[in-house]
Amino acid sequence: MASTTDTAPPGPAAPGAPAPPLPDDPAGLKVVPARHYARWVAAVAVVVLVAQFTHGLATNPVWEWDVFRDYVLSETIVQAVWVTLQLTAYATVLGFLLGTVLAFMRLSRSPVLQTVAWTYIWIFRSIPMIVQLVFWFNLSALYDRLGFGIPFGPVFWSVDSNSIIGTIGAAVIGLTLHQAAYAAEIVRGGVLAVDEGQLEAAAALGIPRLRQIRRIVLPQAMRAILPTAGNEIIGLLKGTSVVYVMSIGELFYQVQVIYGRNGRVIPLLLVATAWYVVLTSLLSVVQYYVERRYARGADRTPPPTPLQRARRFVRTLRTAAAQRNRPVVPFKPLGDIR
Repeated sequence: MASTTDTAPPGPAAPGAPAPPLPDDPAGLKVVPARHYARWVAAVAVVVLVAQFTHGLATNPVWEWDVFRDYVLSETIVQAVWVTLQLTAYATVLGFLLGTVLAFMRLSRSPVLQTVAWTYIWIFRSIPMIVQLVFWFNLSALYDRLGFGIPFGPVFWSVDSNSIIGTIGAAVIGLTLHQAAYAAEIVRGGVLAVDEGQLEAAAALGIPRLRQIRRIVLPQAMRAILPTAGNEIIGLLKGTSVVYVMSIGELFYQVQVIYGRNGRVIPLLLVATAWYVVLTSLLSVVQYYVERRYARGADRTPPPTPLQRARRFVRTLRTAAAQRNRPVVPFKPLGDIR
């Protein structure tokens, strides 16, 4: 008669004793899910804070949402938004054109061009934008007339500086010169990111220098330029609010004028905030699609855009609905078919 011995589950090993062997069957292992308690606590805390902030926006009477609705699409605010967009567009185009010239001056082999470009970038990045704007606004105090003629010689034609550089002109000049200093470094960094061997191959094929830059260097450099350039343009859009010191009717200045008359500071600041959020969001969307276009050479299978994801989701829903409504055909064995 064989005797059986009951096997009890192994208890905790004594200190210093060897670990018990693992079972041969992995299915016998007890799977314990990882518990991220800190992650759950952080998520709950964030959700509570967001809920409190949203509740405050909806219930706090200081926000005065009725005043916000009255002014957010008013004619004065819309015209101020248009002025802000104009200043941003002029300073962006002119600033990046001048910045591109400065970037290639720094990359040239001429010590004179390198020194002039470096000095320009150093000066205009060192002076705050508001100081530059006030300086250009008071340019007529330094030069009452501007003209053309022989250097250090007679002047053939001159004009009053106030008539040629108005308030908007001074703002555009100040924003452009300030933006060009940063754009120059952005473009220079993008050009340096291009492999030097491609220029050597293009030179070996006899391609002219200007065509090398236009057809080989810049298209590849745009992949490195665009993220930083987009961020800089968004910063410039918000930086146009500094021109309020020149009494230009852009968005922030008009908001100040309105709440200076009616005393509704919080809802008017909320109007400016809403418009800046909308404009920067639109610029971010444009930046996304422009970056996607210039990334085609490096990424042959880019991820789908949000619009493409939405279309795919709608097609999936339609396919599922069509399959649900399709009549079910009963299965017949092959032997029953006559």
